[in-house]
Amino acid sequence: MPDLRFDDRVAVVTGGGRGLGRSYAMLLASQGAKVVVNDPGGSLTGDGTDVGPAEEVVREIVAAGGDAVANTDSVATPSGGQAIIDSALDRYGGIDILVHNAGNIRRASLKAMSYQDFEAVLDVHLRGAFHVVRQAFPLMCDAGYGRIVLTSSIGGLYGNHEVANYAIAKAGVIGLSNVAAMEGAAEGVKSNVIVPAAVTRMAEGIDTSAYPPMGPELVAPVVGWLAHETCSITGEILLALAGRVARAVVAETPGVADQWIAAPRRVREASRSPTPAFLAQVSQVRSWSHLSREHRLPAPVCLARVSQVRLWSHLSRAN
Repeated sequence: MPDLRFDDRVAVVTGGGRGLGRSYAMLLASQGAKVVVNDPGGSLTGDGTDVGPAEEVVREIVAAGGDAVANTDSVATPSGGQAIIDSALDRYGGIDILVHNAGNIRRASLKAMSYQDFEAVLDVHLRGAFHVVRQAFPLMCDAGYGRIVLTSSIGGLYGNHEVANYAIAKAGVIGLSNVAAMEGAAEGVKSNVIVPAAVTRMAEGIDTSAYPPMGPELVAPVVGWLAHETCSITGEILLALAGRVARAVVAETPGVADQWIAAPRRVREASRSPTPAFLAQVSQVRSWSHLSREHRLPAPVCLARVSQVRLWSHLSRAN
């Protein structure tokens, strides 16, 4: 990213002491940003504290000629969120960029997950996002400029085994970013979501031997662009892994409301004296329903069809 400079910009990176967050902080600093490296230094489950990770990243940035300050407050509380943003205000006088990357993980099946583990993960990923966005967003709006990058995951988009807490939190982050994008549009504030995949300590216990190169440094340039003044998008979701960048979207099919729900009388009349076309459509619906049950078609492929199928099946039974 040699052409994307962040001179005189102030960035806050939560979870900046290790893995992806470290790569983000190092890249922004190398391109001229003043960086608050936030990381309480806890374990993967979020337990304990260690000032070492955040301070080590700051030492590396300063040794390379950059400007950074360490912060070890937790995003998990409102006061922690305020203290993190206050670090930027106290040291640099403002905030231009917020990257919320802090995370923890507590695995358990849905049947066995404790409320303590559920809350602990939401506190960091989802409530933590709100705690820092709530403090930074008004400042950005007042300044007429801001870039917010929140972190979701494949689990947040599609779900995954034994991480209901994580999946819920990461899905919620998308909603928060969408609202920030909408409310910030007239104020010069853009908000987007990054869905990263990299081999970091979060991948402990997973066999990554067959993975392609998936270092955090392959994700950082995407976050850098989302944090830059030239970023042209807001309210979007970008996936980044192994040098690949893709856009994720939430899709809605045209549906059948105009033809069938909005005209129930027409449906009733058609079903009493069914035409070949009507029977063909009902048959197609039942076939899709059968396929979705028997062949377990993946959700992105058949979800819209299944929704349509259920509506058709209901209409064919009721009429």
